[in-house]
Amino acid sequence: MKKRIVFVGLLLVLLFISATQLSMDKTRDTSRIISHEVNLSQTTLQFFHKNDKGVLYSNAKNLQKELQQDGKKLLFAMNGGMYLKDQSPQGLYIEHGKVIKGIDQTQEAYGNFYMQPNGVFLIEKGNKARVVPTKELKLTKDILYATQSGPMLVIDGKLHPKFNKGSNSLFVRNGVGVLPNGNLLFAISKERINFYDFASYFKNQGCKNALYLDGFVSRMYLPAKKWEQIDGGFGVIIAEIK
Repeated sequence: MKKRIVFVGLLLVLLFISATQLSMDKTRDTSRIISHEVNLSQTTLQFFHKNDKGVLYSNAKNLQKELQQDGKKLLFAMNGGMYLKDQSPQGLYIEHGKVIKGIDQTQEAYGNFYMQPNGVFLIEKGNKARVVPTKELKLTKDILYATQSGPMLVIDGKLHPKFNKGSNSLFVRNGVGVLPNGNLLFAISKERINFYDFASYFKNQGCKNALYLDGFVSRMYLPAKKWEQIDGGFGVIIAEIK
C-alpha cells in the first residue's frame, strides 16, 4: 500500500513538472514571438562569419551544409548583428578569441545601431555569457565570441528609454537576452513588431539585459519548433551545433 502511495505521489510530481514546463513554453513562444533558450554548459554555441577559405556563410543553409561535411548537426541559427554592404560586421566582432573587427565607439550617427546605448553580446571562457552596454565593455582575453549591435533592448531591468509604447515603427526583429538562471534567450518576432513590445518580451521573461540584433532581414533556424528559415544573406551567424 505504501509503495502504491509513493508511486502515485511521484507520478503527480512528474505531471506537475511537465505541466509547468508546458506553461513556460506557452509563455515563451507567443503568437507573435518564437524563442529558444540555450544553456551553455549543456550545448555548443558558436559565432560564424567566414569559413577557412574566406567564404561567407551568409545563411543557415550554407552553414548547415558545411557542418554536415564535418559530421556536425545544426540545431539552431540566427543572424547575429548588423553588417555593412560587404556583409562585414558593423561593429565589434570576436571569433574564437580573435578580434576580427574593432569596436565602434561612435556616439552620434543615424540608424538603430547607433541608438544609444547600444551594446555587445559576448561569451567568455567558462560558459559565461553577458549582454552589456558598449560603454561598459572591457575587452579581455577571456572573451571567446562577441558581436556589437544596437540598441540595447533592456538595460538593468528597464526598457530602453527611447522606446515608445504604441509606436507604428513595425519590423520583424530579433535579439538576445540573459535569463535569471544565466541561460541565453534568443527570440525573433513572427510578424512585424515595434521596439517597445519586442523589448517588453525580454523584460517579462526576467532578462535584466537584452540586445537587439537586427530587423526586417532577420531569420531563425529552429527545426525543433518547426521554424526553418534557411535563406538570407547575413554577416555574423550565431549557431548551436552538435
